Amino acid sequence: MRVIMGTGENLGVMNTTEALRLAREKELDLVLISEQANPPVAKILEYNKFLYEERKKSSAVKAKAKKSELKEFVFGPTIGESDIASRVERSKEFIKDGNRVKITVKLKGREGEYPQLGFEKIDRFREELSEAAKLESAPRRNGNIITATFCKI
Repeated sequence: MRVIMGTGENLGVMNTTEALRLAREKELDLVLISEQANPPVAKILEYNKFLYEERKKSSAVKAKAKKSELKEFVFGPTIGESDIASRVERSKEFIKDGNRVKITVKLKGREGEYPQLGFEKIDRFREELSEAAKLESAPRRNGNIITATFCKI
């Protein structure tokens, strides 16, 4: 196996017993880093410190990863064309930033008898967002609320 010191100094290729003896002399641990490499790679270092640094690296990666948020637009079936256009533009910005967009159409009172108006508004959104987003979940009606979710293509 190839043995490396914790400082990065390469000690060369040696057998396992010799590497263990060397680690005990320095009062450190022999940690197998890459088992699949030819020859396998091991480091002589302090194991607890190694674990701490690995956790620190993984938490740094998690912190840098952007979490996708769900942005929601709520409106009625009588929304005007210019209002739809402004919400479509805002939706494109959200989607470009990696967020998902949920469109909710609330039907109030007698509007509930004409759900096709709400589905038409969602279809309009689908047409406008066709270049930037795809429909993640088909439009669904739940009581007097119709929802659809869009995500990045």
